[in-house]
Amino acid sequence: MAKKTPLYDAHVRLGGHMVEYAGWNLPVEYSGLKEEHEAVRERAGIFDVSHMGEIWVTGKEAEKFVSFMMTNDIMRQKDNQVQYTFMCEPNGFVVDDLLVYRYNNEKYYLVVNAANVDKDFKWILEESKKFDVEVKNVSDETGQVAVQGPKAEEVVQKLTDEDLSKITFFTFKDGVEIAGKKCLISRTGYTGEDGFEIYTDTESIKTVFDAVLEAGKDVNLLPCGLGCRDTLRFEASLPLYGQEIGPDINPVEAGFKFFVDLKTGNDFNGRKALEEYAANPKRVLVGFELEGRGIPRAGYKIEKDGKEIGHVTTGYLSPTLGTRIGNALIEKEYKGIGNTFDIMIRNKPVPAKIISKKFLEARGNKHTK
Repeated sequence: MAKKTPLYDAHVRLGGHMVEYAGWNLPVEYSGLKEEHEAVRERAGIFDVSHMGEIWVTGKEAEKFVSFMMTNDIMRQKDNQVQYTFMCEPNGFVVDDLLVYRYNNEKYYLVVNAANVDKDFKWILEESKKFDVEVKNVSDETGQVAVQGPKAEEVVQKLTDEDLSKITFFTFKDGVEIAGKKCLISRTGYTGEDGFEIYTDTESIKTVFDAVLEAGKDVNLLPCGLGCRDTLRFEASLPLYGQEIGPDINPVEAGFKFFVDLKTGNDFNGRKALEEYAANPKRVLVGFELEGRGIPRAGYKIEKDGKEIGHVTTGYLSPTLGTRIGNALIEKEYKGIGNTFDIMIRNKPVPAKIISKKFLEARGNKHTK
């Protein structure tokens, strides 16, 4: 039976269309995917992300341990900074992508994907036995909302005396009072827009959620579901575990080498395999635009001159751009911008052209950082 977040009753009250996702009962949409998508791009929206997992790593060797577990350069992370990174197995494939919040060199807060919480915790716990650290899973006692969009700061600022302009991109502050509740707040998100992610206990998150809805009325902030969360992250070239990255896709071939530290001497789980792959990648992730009819769904086969060369990882009719675009993992020899291939939609080949994966930026769209 699917679990319910602390905000389940609020979703029902607001008319959310509930679906099961990653073992949770969550709203896929309220007023409609396109309307919610546009609200975040133009104004602001609020998402329930309480299904995400939260794990503490503390102790004398916390920095050393977290550095060993993550592909990014943890050693350059400063206190109160957030870092995006991957956890990989020794073979280089992805256990999960996550955010690392550094309090100090003995205290880290990891935010992992909902579908992977149990697996991640087990993996981290097992690996931690080699280090002087303590690992604690606090997912069940933590609520989280994301307030995203160009008006996000204006809305949340009404609920706190903290000067939110001083919380810069990918930094955080703990102990901030929002709507009268003590919260951890970071300037992060999964939409390609400005915004905040707010964490507190499971009771307090209800107060915060309702307060944001009320404070956002002036800008027509909308509650938003999983549907537009996916279209927003996709347009912004952000990966989804199980599609762009996963247990059979490594971060180098997925085009996220920037978050894999192969320049310094820092050792991390999977480094040797990723070094070897970076020297001779076999597959690459590319962006494409469909030139025929249909929607390119995840998993659809891609062919070139009748030969299967890869598959679609994500595909949509982009609400912002109005075009049928997607990501595809293909054999590297076919990767050039402007190259074409066929996507098998309902067993029929539909032509597509390779374009930049930075969909919004590539079109000169205003919704880019």
